[in-house]
Amino acid sequence: MGICHASKGTIHYKIEGEGTPILILHPLGTDYRSMYLWLEPLFKRCTGFQRIYIDLPGHGESTASHQLKTTDEMLLNVLEFIDMMMDKQQFSMIGCSFGGYIAQGILDRKINQVKSLCLLAPVLHLKERNLPMQTMVSDRTDEPIIKQWNADVKNAYHSLVTYQNSVNAQRFIDEIQPGRMLINKDVINTEWKENHYLFSEMPLAKVAGANHKVLIIVGKQDHICGYQDHLDYFEKFPNKSYVAINNAGHLLHIEKRDFVLPMIEEWLHGIHKKRLTLQLIFLGGKHAHFIHHFHFTNNVYYIFTFHCTIHLF
Repeated sequence: MGICHASKGTIHYKIEGEGTPILILHPLGTDYRSMYLWLEPLFKRCTGFQRIYIDLPGHGESTASHQLKTTDEMLLNVLEFIDMMMDKQQFSMIGCSFGGYIAQGILDRKINQVKSLCLLAPVLHLKERNLPMQTMVSDRTDEPIIKQWNADVKNAYHSLVTYQNSVNAQRFIDEIQPGRMLINKDVINTEWKENHYLFSEMPLAKVAGANHKVLIIVGKQDHICGYQDHLDYFEKFPNKSYVAINNAGHLLHIEKRDFVLPMIEEWLHGIHKKRLTLQLIFLGGKHAHFIHHFHFTNNVYYIFTFHCTIHLF
């Protein structure tokens, strides 16, 4: 672990492994552990990558000066970190929710330095969005766990997790809640919040097209960021793969981890070779059906949407 000093605060980071750098960006209101704890097991079998986890400014152990009041200023701190840690070296990114939005800002500023991008339920630069109605599905196996929580934790869980059971409740308390306890509320509750945490300008607005390999994974029951807007929003990336998972909410890496991890694994393989192979897994009831292998080249891409009904195991 280390601390990097930036213009308007510090960036706390944790580096694991050696090889191709991947900058990993967590959601708003958590810290690096919300990504680290579930991604690191994947890298036990996906070697050759240096994982750079950071706490965003005002989150975890990263500090933010009283002058930091906008997402633009938050981005500048992260860009300074990248310049100091990676210089001109190429890197890829994994960003979840607000972390995926920051990743778009980084790509806008360092488009020739970023190699590939994986976005999980990313925030978009849109004030008007197509959002599904909030739903909550529970099998009540989580009740012995959540009855030990205070009102704040319960409210966050019910607000963020769509499919609630004992497994997802334990993941929430282990991975999301620790970072929630460290959030600097003086930062996130300023006028920054009133501006919907958006940049002053739309990222990538001046980019006509980019050949980066981009994997976008969204949940069809995500009432926070939605899923319908993402396909058109990322139209300028011809080498994108878009996956909308049915019966998954905003925290899809918690609710549908068995879906998300194989897709990220294939995206990682694609960083090290020119062709990316994605194995589609459709779940129906309690049975998994392995359908086909699709190949991505520099000239061909496929867009996938999961329409099947998925039952929790």
